[in-house]
Amino acid sequence: MPRSRKSARRQRMEAAINYPIEWLEERSGLIGGVRYFLFRKVPSDTNWMQTLGSATLTAFIVQAVTGAILAMYYKPDPNSAYQSIQHITNDVWLGWLVRGMHRWGASVFIILMFFHMARVFLFGAYKYPRELNWIVGVLLLALGMLEGFTGYLLPWDQTAYWATVVGININGTAPFLGPFLAQFLRGGAEIGPDTLARFYSIHMLLIPGALIGLIGLHLYLVVRLGVTSPPWSKEAAGAERVEKPKRGRRGLLMPGARGGIPR
Repeated sequence: MPRSRKSARRQRMEAAINYPIEWLEERSGLIGGVRYFLFRKVPSDTNWMQTLGSATLTAFIVQAVTGAILAMYYKPDPNSAYQSIQHITNDVWLGWLVRGMHRWGASVFIILMFFHMARVFLFGAYKYPRELNWIVGVLLLALGMLEGFTGYLLPWDQTAYWATVVGININGTAPFLGPFLAQFLRGGAEIGPDTLARFYSIHMLLIPGALIGLIGLHLYLVVRLGVTSPPWSKEAAGAERVEKPKRGRRGLLMPGARGGIPR
């Protein structure tokens, strides 16, 4: 009797837990999509090099979380930007840790993107049918570097100011669009309050939104096209093993026998 009551109680608990999951799955299909993403088949000879993409995504999430926390205390005004940075570092609880994670995490994010793209290039994962995913990765790298450039001015100290001057002048030397790009980044003829507000808007809104959209497309293409095997793999990248069909005595296909076709 105690065992049967325990079993009935467990069934009720499982039903209560599964109800919201089934409700969400029936109306959106998200649960099945997440399950497929987490438990999809990958080549058996994958190694730690394939984790560079996940490490890069983790670094981006850390940057997004720490950046959102810093934005709660930062003031994008030339008269109070530097003081707000000092307040975050010295007065806010664990502010020095959050700012340090965001500051050094930006370099880690860029370095991991370079390592990830180097792995993709060496493994030949940029070839057919993954050319579009390679283009998306190049765009992510460019946006990541632009994100770091726009964030460098936000402390509004001497180092940030003159580094931004050099960066904008370099962009201004580009043919045709260079002068217009430099004027757009400065928000005028010289670096001033409009420049800081513009860099803050680009750093906090425009580029993160574009990064999130491209990362979503990047992950979708990874799931759709599969993971590429290493160059030394004995099996073709992204292909299933070909199963030879069974034949009878007269060389005919046995009922129910099917031949595997590589994808």
